[in-house]
Amino acid sequence: MQNVRQVASEAFCRLGLKPKHTGYEELTDLDAAPWPMNSLQPQWYHTLQVRRIRAQRTRSNSDPLQGKEFTQGLQWQKKGLPFGTASSYLNLEKLGEGSYATIYKGISRINRQLVALKVISMKTEEGVPFTAIREASLLKGLKHANIVLLHDIIQTRETLTFVFEYVHTDLSQYMSQHPGGLHPHNVKLFMFQLLRGLAYIHRQHILHRDLKPQNLLISYLGELKLADFGLARAKSIPSQTYSAEVVTLWYRPPDVLLGATDYSCDLDIWGAGCIFIEMLQGRPAFAGVSDIVEQLQKIWAVLGIPTEDTWPGVSELPNYKPDWFKPCEPQQFGITWDRLGRVPGAEDLATRMLKCCPRDRISAGNALHHDFFSTLPPQLYQLPDARSVFTVPGVTLEPEICDLFISGQRGLHLGRHGKRW
Repeated sequence: MQNVRQVASEAFCRLGLKPKHTGYEELTDLDAAPWPMNSLQPQWYHTLQVRRIRAQRTRSNSDPLQGKEFTQGLQWQKKGLPFGTASSYLNLEKLGEGSYATIYKGISRINRQLVALKVISMKTEEGVPFTAIREASLLKGLKHANIVLLHDIIQTRETLTFVFEYVHTDLSQYMSQHPGGLHPHNVKLFMFQLLRGLAYIHRQHILHRDLKPQNLLISYLGELKLADFGLARAKSIPSQTYSAEVVTLWYRPPDVLLGATDYSCDLDIWGAGCIFIEMLQGRPAFAGVSDIVEQLQKIWAVLGIPTEDTWPGVSELPNYKPDWFKPCEPQQFGITWDRLGRVPGAEDLATRMLKCCPRDRISAGNALHHDFFSTLPPQLYQLPDARSVFTVPGVTLEPEICDLFISGQRGLHLGRHGKRW
């Protein structure tokens, strides 16, 4: 066991993350806070301005409360508290739980930032999960406005905690709050940011490998950020093959479903194309139910069953069994998903992203220059990596249809305390 801990410690030291091995202090120690808890519960769509004090970067979350009420209750803030210790953060509420981690909303006692605490339990016999080490090593080198920012890491005997910038919702929740498909302009902004983030990590030779709406965070302003790099992989690491057990089923490309293990950036492009259609149409593009065979049938129903003529080498893939499927002819995307045909350029972009043959899919960098984005300001293409698209004058989200309806029904007038979307 000591050897496991030593190996983990050396791994994190090589990353420059300085994990702590001191006794664990509970992150849930709220009783000692000298203010009523309801003073920390603004309306659900409010976030507080985040300013990272150790590196210059345009922050994402605006401050609708202007910091007035909140700062009055922060007498517990302590200057000089170090990064890397549990006592530097307070847990406010549980946000969700995954297969190997629990996410909490928290606050830093160092600089009053709202943060997201990803707490990973370390099993005694296994030590630090390898996926956590990989996620930390990748995120440490990624600095981009459309990539979630890793602030800090806390390691104790029982847990490993990642401290991320706090972003209050994700694309899945956003779409559930606005059913029936999103405003085309907002889809354009979300999609531009998604491709911008993908182009950045692909230039770094990194594959995300788990694109889905739940892993795309949406800030108060509408900034989209790639998150959850637990399955991400550095393409530069020498490897003949990769795992085929990646990407949630609905967003997994046909080559991986067929057992391919030599994929590249085209893996992420397929997932992004599925998300693109889901944002416009209001439902998943290929919502399989039970297994890989059914998922492939959903795809073949639109794209047609591939052959050696349309996809050289497909017959050599392990799961290629054409006799398992009903005969299918390719369909026009605009007929299958009618909202694509109503937005100029949308159908063509989706068609270029969702190609059965992975080599035929458009790259993220080229997709950014597609005509679908021609109405966006040209200044977006000159932004530094760390600058948000919302720093460009005139770039803002449009109100979604259901927001306009609710506002009209209730006679609401959104002012400086209202949400942007």
